[in-house]
Amino acid sequence: MRSLVCAVAAVGVILTGPAAAQAAPSPSSVEAQIDKKWNELEPTIEQYNDVHGKLLKNRSQQKKLAAQLTPLQVKVDVALRQVRGLAIDAYMQGAPNALNAMLISGSPTGLTDKLTYLDQLARNQQAQIADVVALRDKLAKTKSDLDVVTRSIAARDVDLGKRKKNIETQITALQKLRIQAYGSADANDGPLKLGPCPVTYTNDKGGRAAQRACDLVGLPYVFGSTGPNSYDCSGLTQEAWGSVGVSLTHYTKAQWTEGRAVSKSELRPGDLVFYFPGSLHHVAIYIGGGLVVHAPHTGDHVRMATIDRGPIAGYRRPG
Repeated sequence: MRSLVCAVAAVGVILTGPAAAQAAPSPSSVEAQIDKKWNELEPTIEQYNDVHGKLLKNRSQQKKLAAQLTPLQVKVDVALRQVRGLAIDAYMQGAPNALNAMLISGSPTGLTDKLTYLDQLARNQQAQIADVVALRDKLAKTKSDLDVVTRSIAARDVDLGKRKKNIETQITALQKLRIQAYGSADANDGPLKLGPCPVTYTNDKGGRAAQRACDLVGLPYVFGSTGPNSYDCSGLTQEAWGSVGVSLTHYTKAQWTEGRAVSKSELRPGDLVFYFPGSLHHVAIYIGGGLVVHAPHTGDHVRMATIDRGPIAGYRRPG
């Protein structure tokens, strides 16, 4: 952050200080600074997407388990009340037919007999609800374990949420550099569209996913967003493929595993292009003609770009 502040201050001197004769930073140099800083920050964004997605899934599972446990517990409680009720009746009024027959035939009739009968009665009742009790205990154990994991994930989610605010602060400073270079907040480094989008339309799922991405060109980038009015990089590809019924996780590294590998020569509209080998912190969708659609970073919009906008890690075809 300190280096970023220094960079902002340095640009301010160039633009407004005594040495005004020096050339203002070119748009390309500002974009290079923004890209460099963003490539440092985007892995944290992807971590947030991963953790937050897991947290939402876990909380949903917690609700489902709680909903399953409630009726099971009711069954167990009812059965136990029945056991207690039968036990009280048997002790106060004498045992029903089987034990009464024993009493009439002269069998021992002391307290021990009644207790033995009550024990057998309880065992029979327990046997009848054993499966319910076992299922209840299994689900309760699963929920207990899930609760522990979810608390840990929730703590990470809070931490990453704080880091998110720091990221947004840094990108705001970078955006000021962009405004200084271009002269207005609405200017950008070129048209959002570089030509027809998609370049080549096909009516398969990939082609329709590419078309959906093209339809979103111009919407703002927002960290962690999956639409409908803004997107981040993996949120954009998730939406594009989701529109044709293919579910992708809102996390770039997960999307890498959710499709089959293809070579550059095999690329067709809809294929995902992953950048930055090792970290895999950015993804775009191929639209033909050596172009992609992607959501670059805070302060920018969903836009077309050349496929070689950064170091490519590989290509995947969802579905």
